[in-house]
Amino acid sequence: MISAFLTGFFLGFSLILAIGAQNTFVLRQGILKEHVFYVALFCALSDTLLIIIGIIGISFFLNNYIAQFSNILFGFSALWLSGYGILRLKDAFKSDEMIEIESSVSKSLLQTILIAAILTFANPHVYLDTVILIGTISQQFYGYYKIAFALGSCLASFVFFFGLSYGAKLLAPLLQRPLSWRILDSLIALIMFMIAFKLASAGNFI
Repeated sequence: MISAFLTGFFLGFSLILAIGAQNTFVLRQGILKEHVFYVALFCALSDTLLIIIGIIGISFFLNNYIAQFSNILFGFSALWLSGYGILRLKDAFKSDEMIEIESSVSKSLLQTILIAAILTFANPHVYLDTVILIGTISQQFYGYYKIAFALGSCLASFVFFFGLSYGAKLLAPLLQRPLSWRILDSLIALIMFMIAFKLASAGNFI
């Protein structure tokens, strides 16, 4: 079960590790020390909700087909993760990216959560990563192993968002250095390739 938990944790962590609009917003709130706890909690719970929907939803709707087409599902997921890893590796070699945090007028808690909700649920990639990809990969596990995988994936969101929020002051200078982005993209690529290899093995493609 530990293996299933760690697979879920590292997969979930890797999928949200790349800095996007949502993560930039979380980082900004941490630096400005505005509604830090509530923003981190909202983003972590949102991810958890989508992950659970993905795992339960795909298990329910594809229950009669998983055993029959499991090899195809795992092969598709392995290709998806490999493609994701290649993109991250490509960015690692050419990245000159930096992140800049703009300061603005303070917003109320409600306004802040509404912005976080828009940045979270209006992003199509969040559904691809949590509902579809994590939901599909979870199908290689059964019973308590699937629960362990789900717990690992959900915990990754809490660790990431609270770590990003409360470590914002320390992380911001690092994310202004292109070398840090290259290292980050390389680590993401490595994790993606490792999980893709495991999926390809589970689908008897290797």
